[in-house]
Amino acid sequence: MVGAQLLLPDSLLPGPNWLLPAAEGLLLAALVGADPNRLTAESKDLRLLALATIGLVAAVNGASLVLLVHKLVHGGFSDGATLLGAAAAVWLTNMVVFGLLYWELDRGGPLGRVGARPAPAYADLQFPQDTSPESAEPGWRPAFVDYLFVSLTSSTAFSPTDTMPLTRRAKLLMGSQGLVSLLTVGLVAARAVNVLKG
Repeated sequence: MVGAQLLLPDSLLPGPNWLLPAAEGLLLAALVGADPNRLTAESKDLRLLALATIGLVAAVNGASLVLLVHKLVHGGFSDGATLLGAAAAVWLTNMVVFGLLYWELDRGGPLGRVGARPAPAYADLQFPQDTSPESAEPGWRPAFVDYLFVSLTSSTAFSPTDTMPLTRRAKLLMGSQGLVSLLTVGLVAARAVNVLKG
């Protein structure tokens, strides 16, 4: 995520291109350094730091998308490869950010799913294994890769595929992700085709 943002052109990051990714990296290092195991009862205070880190990455990526669209509208790109690379970095960061959000919020986050913290009464997302437990291994619970897959499919299909959002929060997150992805892919791809033709 942070690495993808470092690959963006300077004009697509607010401030110096290293400043915000460096701040994100420091927050991530503090989070990992404070609790390398992540799944202990003592970890519950780190959830706010995790959400703050995800929020910072999302805000920087959102600003990059706004700057990207602004440059598209005002003809700021003459190089199609740079445009496609910037769009890919924004899209990839968006996918990872939402995967992390789903992972951190659904069922009380990773600690709620293992019983180290009280989990909410209802899940935010319904996986196929929830409705057909016979098709899952005993004791199955979603892991990060499951949430990353939900994010990938939401970013490519612009809608839920096999995992359904159950709560308003999950529906708003999936809807927002689909809109960001559609904006990135739709506008940027259309402009990139024109730039590459010219």
